Amino acid sequence: MAEQKRDYYEVLGVGKTADDAELKKAYRGLAKKYHPDVNPGDEKAEKMFKEASEAYAILSDAEKRQQYDQFGHAAFANGGGFSGFENFDFGDLFGDLFGDIFGGGRRRGNTGPMKGANLRTSIRITFDEAVFGVDKDIELTLKDECGTCKGSGAKPGTSPETCGKCGGKGQVVYTQQSFFGTVRNVQTCPDCRGSGKVIKDRCLDCSGSGYVANRKTIQVSIPAGIDSGQSVRIREKGEPGSKGGPRGDLLVEVIISRHPHFQRQGFDIHSTVPISFAIAALGGEIVIDTVDGKVIYEVKAGTQTETKVRLRGKGVPTLSRRDIRGDHYITLVIKTPEKLSQEARDLLVNFDQLTGDSLKAAANVTAERSESKSGVKNNKKKKRW
Repeated sequence: MAEQKRDYYEVLGVGKTADDAELKKAYRGLAKKYHPDVNPGDEKAEKMFKEASEAYAILSDAEKRQQYDQFGHAAFANGGGFSGFENFDFGDLFGDLFGDIFGGGRRRGNTGPMKGANLRTSIRITFDEAVFGVDKDIELTLKDECGTCKGSGAKPGTSPETCGKCGGKGQVVYTQQSFFGTVRNVQTCPDCRGSGKVIKDRCLDCSGSGYVANRKTIQVSIPAGIDSGQSVRIREKGEPGSKGGPRGDLLVEVIISRHPHFQRQGFDIHSTVPISFAIAALGGEIVIDTVDGKVIYEVKAGTQTETKVRLRGKGVPTLSRRDIRGDHYITLVIKTPEKLSQEARDLLVNFDQLTGDSLKAAANVTAERSESKSGVKNNKKKKRW
């Protein structure tokens, strides 16, 4: 008993109202997944690929699709499976697909002017330079049009000739026999690499490339407020274009060196400032370092350690508006002296006694512990007697 065929729409996973674009997209996905060259020796994948190919060949043909919608598989019952569309042209569909699978080029080449590729490099700047912006010079090697051959790549007195393999089209058509029929695959011409021209007598100065490498110095304007990892784009300082196309761009990634005291979070700056116990208790003026210079700040009496204060507008400028800046947040940390003179120690003890805080409380705890231990010893003596 012959195996019953699945509905073609079900095979492709589309609805009955699917247009040509939906059909093509669905089939390309299945073909890439189940292609025999991707799944060598997998009979199930081969079956799925053949089934999808058959479904697409029917539904992508307006006349056959109409017959299928009216009569179902019975419309092709006398055809015997693929009979009737073995020579179906999959070339338009597989121009990209076979390029993905077999490493071939795209079906349609770009014969007009093409922009050159972008170049990437990096530059390191200081924290302050990132805050306020800076102009930097960088050196790099760039390609320029060869002055000897004027970019043609051919020896002076000669010129490139039309490629004999592709006839100047830049593309060649290959036919491939598959189990579902003949497939046309269009790829970039290997002889001229898509240019349509070949050079027999190469220019000696550029070896036929049409370009020479030159070391150049380029100025980069780093905008105020840029953050580490962001890039500055310099127009038309990348690779040369082809066929009269413009140069690509140069993308300069910015790397910001760490600051010894400041940390950046977005457009805000954070730092820690130590203050003495006396300033924290009594209040007073302290000097705070900012990116704009030193600022005098009035500490309130009774300030506790880890207190945070904010200096408005002392942060990093925004990239869109240099006059709009973030804030500078300072964490005040009370600095405990590690070494004290005897006089300083006596003064601190007197201070603690006057305030009635920790030393007196510690003395009370010590006394309570002593009394507790004495009571335990007396109890033990009573038990012995």
